Amino acid sequence: MPMLLTSPLSFQISIRLQAAEMTYFGGSSSSYWPWKYDVFLSFCDQDTRTNFTDFLFNWLVQDGIHIFKDNEELNRGEDISSELMEAIESSRIATIVFSKNYASSTWCLDELVKIIDCKRKNQIEKVLPVFYKVDPSDVRKQSNDSYAKAFTTHEKRFEKEMGKVKTWRTALTEAANISGWDQLKVANGHEAELIKKIVDEVLKTVNQTCLHVAEHPIGLDSHIERISCLLNGGGLDVVHTIGIYGPGGIG
Repeated sequence: MPMLLTSPLSFQISIRLQAAEMTYFGGSSSSYWPWKYDVFLSFCDQDTRTNFTDFLFNWLVQDGIHIFKDNEELNRGEDISSELMEAIESSRIATIVFSKNYASSTWCLDELVKIIDCKRKNQIEKVLPVFYKVDPSDVRKQSNDSYAKAFTTHEKRFEKEMGKVKTWRTALTEAANISGWDQLKVANGHEAELIKKIVDEVLKTVNQTCLHVAEHPIGLDSHIERISCLLNGGGLDVVHTIGIYGPGGIG
């Protein structure tokens, strides 16, 4: 069956053709989208780097997931803050490991604000919160000892920047309202089982089947140019209809 194109669709055609030529950055994902990383890991260094987060990172890597983890990816001498922000924007999934001292770190809180902002803008496809030895309601309300004390400190330190503190609180509340995992309630607290569930969820997202598009399509330029001339001729107030026909399977 022939396919009809009219000039008001020329912009959409252009976008689709550009998408076909887009280079895929992700490691294991079969989706053609300009994400550089499959997963961005946000965590408190002193709480989980050498245990839970390290095990999660290694398990994901073994399954072919491309992850941004600051000690693995950051280059010395660069602006760490801007590089982290860019890494978040370039990640398909954000996994946030909320732990006892997460809210004490302004670095972690700034990461979290950026993650939530990217999720609102649909730059990040999915946010996966993990509550590691903390209650989700305590993260949501900043009400337990460690989170309450952390914000008492922040409010004193940033007494002239209370808008910043409010933004951190809002991000914590919003993130804690997203469906995730409470480590203490998964398999009676067995961390290996929790890690398996997280990995399965990540794999389910990044391994979605999509139609294959050649990384470097050949022979499209002349056809694109010809269609553009046909659609754009005659000015903006003129509508053209073009029929593209041929045997099935030629794209």
